[in-house]
Amino acid sequence: MPACKKRGKTVADAALVSAALDRMPHGVAIFDRNLRLVARNRKYLEMYRLPADVVHPGVTLSDIIRISVAIGNHPPGRTAEQIENELLAGTKDARQRRVRVYERITRDGRTLRVTRTPIRDGAWVITHEDISEVKSYIEALREREEEIMLQNATFDFAVRNMRQGMCMFGADRKLVFSNPQYADMYDIPRDRIRPGMSLDEVLAVRAAAGNLPVGGQDAFVTKRVSAFGDNSPAAFVVEMQDGRAISILHQPLKGGGWVATHWEITEERRREARMRHLARHDPLTDLPNRILLREQMEDLQSRAERGEIMAVLCVDLDHFKTVNDTLGHAIGDEVLKEVSARLLANVRETDICARLGGDEFAVLHGPLKSPQEASALAARIVETIAEPFSVMDHQVVIGASVGIAVAPNDGCEAEALLKAADLACYRAKHGGRGTYHFFEKSMDAAVRKRRQLELGLRDALANDQLSLHYQPLYDLRTNKVSGVEALLRWRHPEQGDIPPDEFVSVAEDSGLIGKIGEWVLRQACAAAAAWPEEVGIAVNLSPVQFKQGQRLTETVISALADSGLRPRRLELEITESVLLFQMDGVLKTLHQLRDLGVRICMDDFGTGYSSLSYLRAFPFDKIKIDRSFVQDSTLSRDGSAIISAVVGLGKTLGMSITAEGVETAEQLRLVKRQGCDEAQGYLLSRPLPHEAVSKLLGARPSRPAEPEAEERRSVGAQFQSRARA
Repeated sequence: MPACKKRGKTVADAALVSAALDRMPHGVAIFDRNLRLVARNRKYLEMYRLPADVVHPGVTLSDIIRISVAIGNHPPGRTAEQIENELLAGTKDARQRRVRVYERITRDGRTLRVTRTPIRDGAWVITHEDISEVKSYIEALREREEEIMLQNATFDFAVRNMRQGMCMFGADRKLVFSNPQYADMYDIPRDRIRPGMSLDEVLAVRAAAGNLPVGGQDAFVTKRVSAFGDNSPAAFVVEMQDGRAISILHQPLKGGGWVATHWEITEERRREARMRHLARHDPLTDLPNRILLREQMEDLQSRAERGEIMAVLCVDLDHFKTVNDTLGHAIGDEVLKEVSARLLANVRETDICARLGGDEFAVLHGPLKSPQEASALAARIVETIAEPFSVMDHQVVIGASVGIAVAPNDGCEAEALLKAADLACYRAKHGGRGTYHFFEKSMDAAVRKRRQLELGLRDALANDQLSLHYQPLYDLRTNKVSGVEALLRWRHPEQGDIPPDEFVSVAEDSGLIGKIGEWVLRQACAAAAAWPEEVGIAVNLSPVQFKQGQRLTETVISALADSGLRPRRLELEITESVLLFQMDGVLKTLHQLRDLGVRICMDDFGTGYSSLSYLRAFPFDKIKIDRSFVQDSTLSRDGSAIISAVVGLGKTLGMSITAEGVETAEQLRLVKRQGCDEAQGYLLSRPLPHEAVSKLLGARPSRPAEPEAEERRSVGAQFQSRARA
């Protein structure tokens, strides 16, 4: 063949090879046995960003690698020599001439798969494939596979360790899976529940183990089948014959079948029932509370229309706050439990006894034949609660005041009846306590008046509406003023003078007595400091003030120090009710006051429950005989005998005796003849304002003559005039 033709054929063959190479998706470079480039395609140049005019046939592999490194195709720190040695590893040994594949990470993060393939005459074909996306996809598949495996493991762990029992059924209603808890919940051996069992077979195994629903197995199956038919989620509770409650959540699956979760909620149901009970019952006594009582009273209107008579009794405990304050809440709680037991023992099965809160109770009583039945119940309650309570080694005596409202006369709505009964109880409590009272229309106005008194009393101190009057006490041996008693007065700017018996109880109930009592003590001590040394000052203390304990003692010390009054001139008067509760604490306070040098007097002696025992408990300096005995002394032998007995008892115990309420000359002669040391009363002097009593005490009195019986007014004036003389 001519040389020109042969050369033309060679050029044409090379063009075909180049065109074929350019169609390939991978980069291709062919090197001869001397590692000089024979051919390369466009993809090869693009992958490594190699310049075509430099990387052309005839260029050595070493030159191409140096150019590629210079361009930045390889990670930093990799030299051209290292890359060439890695690529040509084993090529010099003919026995190592085999296909070799490895991966290369480019500087820009691509992953290239390089395949070195030997061909004839020692030449090589090296292909370069960018597998970055493929590798990322494979990595993603691998991560997803690991995630699925983890999820499966987590699901398996959760299902086998969950509290609930779980089972899965296929579209053919055969068991696919159940966790151990499912078998345990129904007390079935775990190997008795196996995949492939039908629903009927599973239920039969459960029934054989004694797991029967209330209403029977057939009813339960019917309910389950209806859930399948709806092909929608369902939740229901199955009551078991053994008392358990099982909550079942039915969740259908795509393509048929379902997953059922079984959860025993017996304890939850009990807790819910307990919570519902507590919401309507008192947690201490377990009696119905105000909410439940009102619910029970909602049908009063319809009952009244049927002609039924119903009564609401409001029961308020007397002196219970003192029990809490002195003996503690633990004993108070036990007393409340005993009170509730006594109330339940007195009411009928159809009655509802409730605790409204604190020391307030209520009874819905009926139906009644007449309102008198309600009064009979109230009387029994008063009598029963008055009996002593023996609680934790303490003898506790309280009482009860009861208010009664009757439907339909006093209303039919629950709120109206409760308010009416409460007003009636208020009347009973402040009318002497330990009694009961029916509601009357006028009570509402009385309560409003008392509340107005409380509001006005709060401003009385700040607005200088309170003042002290002083009633002299006369020494029956010398007929001289031996002391005065400070008496509180309140002049209201609109209502005028308000008697102490109306507002003192309001002050005690509202908690104002503490501030008012301290004010009285300071005013009295300051006034007495300006009087003659032989004249003492008597101040009454409320039982409520003794709840302050040490605070009361500190107040007395402060009042004496500020006024400069000698302690012996201060006389503190208490009634027997102070010693009714927590005697140890009261006695401790009394001894502290006595140690200061203050004199302690028992006022209104004889009107309490345990007068003689109180005299033994504390060495009083003085006894004041209650005015009721003085007034009876001239009317009956018993009254005179009582005075004589008290005087004898006091003298024996080293106590002086004062007769209160002396209003006639005959009474004065009698108490003097019986041996009383002092006398006090309107016959001798009415309570006087500060200026008048100061004027009375300004001169030394001379001994008066014995007064005539019929000269009541003149005798009082005579005592006062002689006291000034």
